[in-house]
Amino acid sequence: MIAHLTLEIRIEGARSLKDRRQVLRSVKDGLRTRFNVAVAELDPSDAWQRATLGVVSISSSRDYLDGLMQNVERFAVRAANNCGGEVTDTFLDFLDEGDVGARRPEES
Repeated sequence: MIAHLTLEIRIEGARSLKDRRQVLRSVKDGLRTRFNVAVAELDPSDAWQRATLGVVSISSSRDYLDGLMQNVERFAVRAANNCGGEVTDTFLDFLDEGDVGARRPEES
Protein backbone atom coordinates (compact mmCIF):
# COMPACT_ATOMS: atom_id res chain seq x y z
CA MET A 1 0.00 0.00 0.00
CA ILE A 2 1.21 3.50 -0.87
CA ALA A 3 0.09 6.70 0.85
CA HIS A 4 0.45 10.01 -1.00
CA LEU A 5 -0.14 13.28 0.84
CA THR A 6 -0.25 16.56 -1.08
CA LEU A 7 0.36 19.77 0.87
CA GLU A 8 -0.59 23.16 -0.57
CA ILE A 9 1.51 25.86 1.09
CA ARG A 10 1.13 29.63 0.98
CA ILE A 11 4.14 31.75 1.91
CA GLU A 12 2.62 35.19 2.26
CA GLY A 13 5.81 36.90 3.45
CA ALA A 14 8.05 35.58 0.66
CA ARG A 15 9.63 38.45 -1.26
CA SER A 16 11.99 36.30 -3.32
CA LEU A 17 12.57 32.72 -4.42
CA LYS A 18 15.20 32.53 -1.68
CA ASP A 19 12.51 33.19 0.97
CA ARG A 20 10.31 30.54 -0.62
CA ARG A 21 13.11 27.96 -0.76
CA GLN A 22 13.98 28.56 2.89
CA VAL A 23 10.44 27.69 4.03
CA LEU A 24 10.19 24.65 1.76
CA ARG A 25 13.63 23.34 2.75
CA SER A 26 12.73 23.58 6.42
CA VAL A 27 9.47 21.67 5.95
CA LYS A 28 10.98 19.02 3.65
CA ASP A 29 14.06 18.39 5.79
CA GLY A 30 11.95 18.14 8.96
CA LEU A 31 9.59 15.61 7.38
CA ARG A 32 12.41 13.47 5.99
CA THR A 33 14.30 13.44 9.27
CA ARG A 34 11.39 12.90 11.63
CA PHE A 35 9.25 10.48 9.61
CA ASN A 36 11.59 8.87 7.05
CA VAL A 37 9.24 9.68 4.16
CA ALA A 38 9.94 10.75 0.59
CA VAL A 39 9.21 14.44 -0.02
CA ALA A 40 9.34 16.39 -3.27
CA GLU A 41 8.13 19.68 -4.60
CA LEU A 42 5.36 19.14 -7.15
CA ASP A 43 4.81 21.54 -10.02
CA PRO A 44 7.76 23.80 -9.21
CA SER A 45 7.08 27.33 -10.35
CA ASP A 46 8.49 30.78 -9.99
CA ALA A 47 5.54 31.88 -7.88
CA TRP A 48 7.13 33.11 -4.67
CA GLN A 49 4.12 32.79 -2.44
CA ARG A 50 2.80 29.30 -3.10
CA ALA A 51 4.11 25.77 -3.41
CA THR A 52 2.93 22.18 -3.50
CA LEU A 53 4.75 19.35 -1.72
CA GLY A 54 4.14 15.64 -2.16
CA VAL A 55 4.87 13.18 0.65
CA VAL A 56 4.95 9.43 0.03
CA SER A 57 5.38 6.33 2.19
CA ILE A 58 4.93 2.60 1.64
CA SER A 59 3.72 -0.05 4.09
CA SER A 60 1.68 -3.22 4.15
CA SER A 61 -0.70 -1.60 6.67
CA ARG A 62 -3.20 1.05 5.62
CA ASP A 63 -3.89 1.89 9.28
CA TYR A 64 -0.18 2.56 9.86
CA LEU A 65 0.00 4.79 6.79
CA ASP A 66 -3.13 6.69 7.78
CA GLY A 67 -1.71 7.45 11.24
CA LEU A 68 1.69 8.33 9.79
CA MET A 69 0.22 10.77 7.30
CA GLN A 70 -1.90 12.43 10.00
CA ASN A 71 1.29 13.00 12.00
CA VAL A 72 3.11 14.21 8.88
CA GLU A 73 0.34 16.70 8.18
CA ARG A 74 0.36 18.05 11.76
CA PHE A 75 4.14 18.43 11.69
CA ALA A 76 4.08 20.14 8.28
CA VAL A 77 1.50 22.66 9.51
CA ARG A 78 3.66 23.52 12.55
CA ALA A 79 6.90 23.62 10.55
CA ALA A 80 5.42 25.87 7.87
CA ASN A 81 3.91 28.21 10.48
CA ASN A 82 7.26 28.48 12.28
CA CYS A 83 8.93 29.58 9.03
CA GLY A 84 6.33 32.06 7.80
CA GLY A 85 4.26 29.67 5.68
CA GLU A 86 0.77 28.26 5.96
CA VAL A 87 -0.58 24.90 4.83
CA THR A 88 -3.80 25.91 3.09
CA ASP A 89 -4.99 22.52 1.85
CA THR A 90 -4.12 18.84 2.03
CA PHE A 91 -5.11 15.77 0.02
CA LEU A 92 -4.48 12.18 1.08
CA ASP A 93 -4.69 9.28 -1.34
CA PHE A 94 -3.97 5.56 -0.97
CA LEU A 95 -2.93 3.20 -3.73
CA ASP A 96 -2.76 -0.54 -3.37
CA GLU A 97 -0.59 -2.85 -5.40
CA GLY A 98 -3.27 -3.37 -8.04
CA ASP A 99 -3.53 0.39 -8.66
CA VAL A 100 0.19 0.85 -9.23
CA GLY A 101 0.48 -1.39 -12.25
CA ALA A 102 0.23 -4.92 -13.38
CA ARG A 103 3.15 -7.20 -12.81
CA ARG A 104 4.73 -8.79 -15.81
CA PRO A 105 4.40 -12.56 -15.86
CA GLU A 106 7.73 -14.33 -15.69
CA GLU A 107 8.82 -15.72 -19.00
CA SER A 108 9.10 -19.49 -19.25
